[in-house]
Amino acid sequence: MPYILKKYYPKRNLVFVFGEGLLIFFIINAVFITWMGWVKYNELLFLFLLRALVVTLIFQLCFYFFDLYDHAVIPRFADHLLRVLQTFGVGCILLALIYSLFPYLNISDGAFWSGLAAAGLMILFWRLLYFWALENRLFTQPIALIGTGRSAAQIAAAIEGRQDSGFVIAAFVKSKESEIADEQKGVPVFSEIKELRRLCESGAVEKIVLALDEKRGILPMHELIEYKFMGIHITDAVGFYEELTGKIMVKNVNPSWLLFSEGFYVSRIRRALKRGMDLCIALVVFTATLPIFIVSALIIKLESGGGVFYIQERVGEHGRPFKILKFRSMREDAEKNGPVWAANGDDRVTRYGRFIRKTRIDELPQLLNVLKGDMSFVGPRPERPVFVENLAQHIPFYPIRHMVKPGITGWAQVYYPYGSSEEDALHKLEYDLYYLKNMSVAMDLSTIFQTIKVVIFQKGSR
Repeated sequence: MPYILKKYYPKRNLVFVFGEGLLIFFIINAVFITWMGWVKYNELLFLFLLRALVVTLIFQLCFYFFDLYDHAVIPRFADHLLRVLQTFGVGCILLALIYSLFPYLNISDGAFWSGLAAAGLMILFWRLLYFWALENRLFTQPIALIGTGRSAAQIAAAIEGRQDSGFVIAAFVKSKESEIADEQKGVPVFSEIKELRRLCESGAVEKIVLALDEKRGILPMHELIEYKFMGIHITDAVGFYEELTGKIMVKNVNPSWLLFSEGFYVSRIRRALKRGMDLCIALVVFTATLPIFIVSALIIKLESGGGVFYIQERVGEHGRPFKILKFRSMREDAEKNGPVWAANGDDRVTRYGRFIRKTRIDELPQLLNVLKGDMSFVGPRPERPVFVENLAQHIPFYPIRHMVKPGITGWAQVYYPYGSSEEDALHKLEYDLYYLKNMSVAMDLSTIFQTIKVVIFQKGSR
């Protein structure tokens, strides 16, 4: 299954998203038939199908951008209804713009508003049904965790933290290290793996996750093989956590896992495609934002004098240093006392600097780094040599992120808020390693799409 479907989207969630799209599509077509009659509808079948498809895609795109497909926590119905109505309003505005550009896609007022009302009612019903399924943990896969230490606690927290995870914990098997209580929210904690037999035979456990912090000499091989022959899927904690969260348990990974696991490989063809995509996107974005370049340069010069660009040494591909370009958002003397992490509400930031940081305009000059070949559009964010040297000493596998070109945006940037500490760097490395393991053109496009969403709603700015 492609990574984009594996990550965050179990089958139940995919059924919800595609099911909602089909609902909108068929309802709009049903309204067309009601208003136009079957004969006229059949005569212009392709046109009506295209019109319904445009409406469906626009509304689902709006639902995505307004986080209406993120159901980690079930929302209150009144709040959700308000967000759906707001999203419908934005969708109508976008459709009006499309209809002005492509008049042949236009739908008559009566059919449009009738279809909108019918689709809105069906969407609310569909979502209430889905929330009920989430709340009652329906269509989830029951799993057993072998271990009650740090790894098991991380996995349990990830499952319990998202009501749409697609999994439910049916049992734990206790290990030496224990961060799990003797009974975890009504879930039994067995002392031996053989006590799982009854649950496996009855179908109450469909997957076993090996979440032992220390496996040497204590792995219950005989029982695990027996359960595997019963049809139970056996997986390890690192792989399961990767699929569940879109990041890798850095502290639980050993060098052999990195060497022998699938991924962490980029063919020459894939590198060429990535470079070609970088050049095309960078040229298009640079051309489109050239007026912003000029205006920003003038404002920075007028507000604080000094240089327009902030030029700084960063660590690039294979550890090679390069000069990164950004619009200067701080005072000229911001680092007179030495380099420090940027912080929220940093008093060194100028007024216009605060604006360009929130809107990510300060990153635009990095398009020149992409064109030059120092950076890619998507990749791990480049850090300063002084920070890299320190982080490499304290965080395992940190230098691996320098095996590829750094990026303007990245998997860690869209899924982890801006961080300014060693702990944040560790969490971001978990996402960076996931990106390096699964790197592809499709993943780059997905990351760029997510970045647009982050920029629009100004998430993670500092």
